[in-house]
Amino acid sequence: MTDKKLYTRQEFENLRRNAAQEMASDQRLTQDALDVKVRAGRYYWVHQTNWLGEPILQLPQDMFAIQEIVFRTRPEFIVELGVAWGGSLLFYSSLMSLLGGKKVIGVDIYVPDDLRERLRSHGTLSERIVLLNGSSVEEETVDRIRTIVGDSRKVLVILDSFHAHDHVLKELRLYSPLVGAGQYLVCSDTVIEYQPEADYRPRPWGHGNNPKTALDEFLRENDRFVIDRAVDNKLLFTCIPGGYLLCVKD
Repeated sequence: MTDKKLYTRQEFENLRRNAAQEMASDQRLTQDALDVKVRAGRYYWVHQTNWLGEPILQLPQDMFAIQEIVFRTRPEFIVELGVAWGGSLLFYSSLMSLLGGKKVIGVDIYVPDDLRERLRSHGTLSERIVLLNGSSVEEETVDRIRTIVGDSRKVLVILDSFHAHDHVLKELRLYSPLVGAGQYLVCSDTVIEYQPEADYRPRPWGHGNNPKTALDEFLRENDRFVIDRAVDNKLLFTCIPGGYLLCVKD
C-alpha cells in the first residue's frame, strides 16, 4: 500500500495523473480490458450493479466517473435520456441531495407505473426526480426540459437511449445547447464501435452506426466541446470511451 506520508496531496495527484496516462497508452492492457468486457457481456455484466436496490445499466467505473464530474462541476440539473430501471436516477438524485443540486430529469419512451412507484418509495430522493414519458428527440420533450431548466447553464446531460447514429446525433444537437461552459455532456455506449457485434443480443446499431460515429460527426460541426481525456485515461473498464465531453465555451 502506498504510504500517504511520502507524498503531499499535490504530489499524489500528479502521480495518479501520470500513471493514468501511462495506463491509457498501454495498448495491450486496454485491449485486454475490452476483451474482458466483451466476454463478460454474455453474462450481462453491465447490468449487475444496483443503487438503493434499483438496477443501473452502466459499469461502476463510469458511474464513479460521473460522480467525480458532478462533485467538481456542481450542476443544478442532470438530464438523463434513457432511464431503464431507474437506478441511475436514484444515484444522481443522491448526489444532488448531498451537493445541493435542484432536479434530475429522466426521459424515456416507456415509463411504467411500477417504476414511478418504486422511485416514490425512496422519499425525499424521489422529490428531485422528474420523469418525462416521451421520445428524447421530440420537440415537445425538449421544450418541457427547457421549461424546467430555465436560464440555468449548469446542466449535465447524459445520452443513453437509442444508440443508432442518426438518433444520437439528433440528441447531441438538441441537448448540447443546454450545457454551459465548464459543464459536461456524456455520450454513452461509444464502446459499440470498438467491440465485436453482440450476436447473442441483436441490436439495430453496430459498427459504423452508433454513438461514437454520431459523436465524431457532432464534434466536427461543433467547437464548444472537447473530449476530456483525463477521465478516459483512468477508467480502463468503460462503456463510454471518448464520450465524456467538456463544454469549453458558451
